[in-house]
Amino acid sequence: MSGPTQIELSIGGMTCASCAARVEKKLNRMDGVTATVNYATEKARVLYDGDVTPEDLVATVERTGYTAALPEPPRTDDTDTDAAVDPLRTRLLVSAVLTLPVVALGMVPAWQFEYWQWLSLTLAAPVVVWGGLPFHRAAWTNLRHGAATMDTLVSLGTGAAFLWSLYALFLGTAGEPGTVHGFSLAVTRTDGSGDVYLEAAAGVTTFLLAGRYAEARAKRRAGSALRALLEMGAREVSVLRGGVETRVPVEALGVGELFVVRPGERVATDGEVVEGSSAVDASMLTGESVPVEVGPGDAVVGATVNAGGRLVVRATRVGADTQLAQMARLVEEAQNGKAAVQRLADRVSGVFVPVVLALAAATLGFWIGTGAGLAGAFPAAVAVLIIACPCALGLATPTALMVGTGRGAQLGILVRGPEVLESTRRVDTVVLDKTGTVTTGRMSLVDVAAADGEDAGDVLRRAGALEDASEHPIAAAVAAAARERCGELPAVAGFRAEAGLGVRGTVEGVPVVVGRPSLVGALPPGLAAAVAAADAAGRTAVAVGWDGAARGVLVVADTVKPTSAAAVRQLRDLGLRPVLLTGDSAATAGAVAAEVGIDEVVAEVLPQDKVDVVRRLQAEGRTVAMVGDGVNDAAALAQADLGLAVGTGTDVAIQASDLTLVRGDLRAAADAVRLARRTLSTIKGNLFWAFAYNVAAIPLAMAGLLNPMVAGAAMALSSVFVVTNSLRLRRFRPLPGNAHAASALPAGRVREHAGR
Repeated sequence: MSGPTQIELSIGGMTCASCAARVEKKLNRMDGVTATVNYATEKARVLYDGDVTPEDLVATVERTGYTAALPEPPRTDDTDTDAAVDPLRTRLLVSAVLTLPVVALGMVPAWQFEYWQWLSLTLAAPVVVWGGLPFHRAAWTNLRHGAATMDTLVSLGTGAAFLWSLYALFLGTAGEPGTVHGFSLAVTRTDGSGDVYLEAAAGVTTFLLAGRYAEARAKRRAGSALRALLEMGAREVSVLRGGVETRVPVEALGVGELFVVRPGERVATDGEVVEGSSAVDASMLTGESVPVEVGPGDAVVGATVNAGGRLVVRATRVGADTQLAQMARLVEEAQNGKAAVQRLADRVSGVFVPVVLALAAATLGFWIGTGAGLAGAFPAAVAVLIIACPCALGLATPTALMVGTGRGAQLGILVRGPEVLESTRRVDTVVLDKTGTVTTGRMSLVDVAAADGEDAGDVLRRAGALEDASEHPIAAAVAAAARERCGELPAVAGFRAEAGLGVRGTVEGVPVVVGRPSLVGALPPGLAAAVAAADAAGRTAVAVGWDGAARGVLVVADTVKPTSAAAVRQLRDLGLRPVLLTGDSAATAGAVAAEVGIDEVVAEVLPQDKVDVVRRLQAEGRTVAMVGDGVNDAAALAQADLGLAVGTGTDVAIQASDLTLVRGDLRAAADAVRLARRTLSTIKGNLFWAFAYNVAAIPLAMAGLLNPMVAGAAMALSSVFVVTNSLRLRRFRPLPGNAHAASALPAGRVREHAGR
């Protein structure tokens, strides 16, 4: 018999983490099946043997009350997610508009005109019935399978409040003209025939719809990292067929075919250079800050950028076999491999909901048994459901998230969702990508060493003039520094590039050579020492010569950001252990680590190795935060317990992360961790008090001592407390000296990532 088969199912109809647990339990009860269900991504990863078919798995999920389907291939648009989120937004907006006057009329006696209660009924009915349909539908599904969740409590509470209001209006005294509901804090018995709960029914429904919509928007971004990866690749390619270039979609390119890559174009797929030479910028994929020189026989990777001359490449891997596609799979596996997020309110619902239902039933039975009659017993039972109805619970997480993430956005810190916050409390290790995170990610001139008798400014000016005619990134760094320090550069005649070595040309009538030391010739001892020192520090040395002699050495490097050392100190102060992770050489990584104060370094790693490093640290019992900015970091960011993306980097890294640091300032990482921890503690405080208000009032409701205004006031008070407590997050301040602002991203991009 062959080994187990793995399949991934898309699960529909889940409304809370307990739904995911129920599906997972049902699947695992099948013989030969091992399943994990992720509520956040709405996917089930299933291992099954040959006696089980995918149809059996789908049928089991459907018998549990949910839908299951094989996922479609990743798409590069948001059509499906828009279709899921937009109706919920419409439902929320309509409900909010209708609920506002209902709440105002019910809570402000001065506004209660002669027939106000009938207007309230007209406005509240569509909110409770149509607006609350997702809760009622989920409650019915749970009921059919003998389960109870928060949806059950919401549906029963709002439904009971609405139905009793109908009874009071049509059969009681609440519908009489001129009826007024005044506030009274007296704890007294009531027969309920004159009480309406329309503002409670509509308000709870709208508040919880707002929470459900915020959650749906967070899920909407679940596949954004994969879409961003797919969009990175070339869409068209110039294929050489019969010696003629033909422009075709990249999907039409086959293994073994030749294709052309011009300067500035992306390499269409993985291949081997057969003609031409150039520098290829692979930093987006590999993290290597120095462009790689390639020539005939060298391998190139799809989605990297040709920074120099024309290349002819033979395709060696296409489609799903390319390194880019493999990285997309790494990101997806890391995202789906995370434990299902179980919100605190859902974790207690397994106990809280059945207990409340039992208490409501017991209350009804007790009062009927004591002779109070249905008119006296039913209001007490309804009061139990209403006072326990999780209005404040529905606000506890969304309001703290809204305020916390809003404050974070002001500081250039974008938080993905509630699952992020639980990770920050336990994080003890922070893995820092080097290129673009600790360093600037751009080559720049750091030193000019002139031979005896030569002027350093003259060496830089002539070299800059010659390099200004080249497209190489190192040449661009030299030319930019020369223009900044020396002003306008002289013209160049007879410019010629030496493949993989450097450039030649005539500057002010003098033949000048810039490039590798071997191109210039023998170096005097002083310049040779400068080259050796640069190599030891992981920097790039460029020799300059004219008239047959070496005249100077230019040292180019990816420089450390001025704030990185302070950021590392702040992360240490938060109890985090920093680790530097990079695809660069050990010498380069060691020099950077020493400059910023990091002791643990892992260098010369490929993208898949970065994921392995994070997994190794996690296997050692560490809770890992990862900070990165490139495509090569995306899978590691997704694998880490907490992923922080530098917002000046790529969309792939940002979408795969949990927190985004809009500016390139690494100090924002420390403030991001502090803000996330503060927001989590606020959410926990909100949940505690939301339950405390309800639990404390339930005995009064059971005793029949809560009139409708006291019940409404208690519910409102718990909601007001939760909102007020959340608003305290607006006073969060960054650490002294850390001034952040969200100005590094365009406004649209800030809104896009803030809304994930």
